[in-house]
Amino acid sequence: MYCSTKISERMWNQPDKGELEAQRERTFIDDIVQKAHIERELLQSLDGIKTAFDGGAGCGRFSVLLARRGIQVTHFDISQPMIDKAKEIAEQEGVTDRIAFVKGALEDLTAYADRSFDLVMSFDSPISYTYPNQERVIGELVRIAGKRIMISVSSRLGALPYLANPVQKNQFILDKDSKDPWVQWCLSSREQMIEGFAFNEEPLLKAYHTGLLCDIEETEAAYERGEAPWSISYHFMPDELEAILKRFGVRNISLAGPGAYARTVPNEILVKIMNDPQQRAAFLDFCHMFDSNPYVCGMGKDNLFAKGEIA
Repeated sequence: MYCSTKISERMWNQPDKGELEAQRERTFIDDIVQKAHIERELLQSLDGIKTAFDGGAGCGRFSVLLARRGIQVTHFDISQPMIDKAKEIAEQEGVTDRIAFVKGALEDLTAYADRSFDLVMSFDSPISYTYPNQERVIGELVRIAGKRIMISVSSRLGALPYLANPVQKNQFILDKDSKDPWVQWCLSSREQMIEGFAFNEEPLLKAYHTGLLCDIEETEAAYERGEAPWSISYHFMPDELEAILKRFGVRNISLAGPGAYARTVPNEILVKIMNDPQQRAAFLDFCHMFDSNPYVCGMGKDNLFAKGEIA
């Protein structure tokens, strides 16, 4: 088993992952913006789509969405707690007959024949967690796609500001009274993080040139100690991702950076917008237009989004 697979498996199979991930859009504004962007793109791309594969489907945010529209979906994920939560949501929505739940890692899609699904999608960076096999995994996702592919991966340019902003997540907290432990940690640690921060160009340059924001040896050592470290994650440049997709035969490729506009707005204003349904709808409309501009696609909050047609 690949080292990256083992690390991802342990992290995403922690018992609370299903419940916490299912709450993301009620917890963090950047998740609202990103998922609203993807949902719009999906719903605009369903012409001729009868079957779909959702790789790294998590708690079913998009597999359930498509099943509600009559599409047969294979919900594929490495995390049993997240699959269990997705099943619960699918049952509530009455769509379990249109979703096949499969536990597995993206590094191995040999069970699926070429062009098995009209639409293949993989969102919120599971491809990036397959380092150093991320290019081969993209090729496999393209291989099993019959008409269309839509993915989002970790964005190198979008993630680099993290290394100079230890409190960046605070900007996107929607509810400061949330019981989510990460929310409470961000709030309680804010002053300490600012006080202890010192700008260091070295890790920024390393990440810029390699696409890796973590120390691989340190991550592997933490895993060997029995911890559940964050998955080793490869961050893509926009032109790099486009070139990979083209090499595997994808055409009519378009890129976007969900969250590029929202990251310019302070928390107090974002919360005000999100709590007013009319402002929220208008804001998400504008974000989609702005974030789809190719000149900002690399500066999305976390992810680089790409879609294309299968040649």
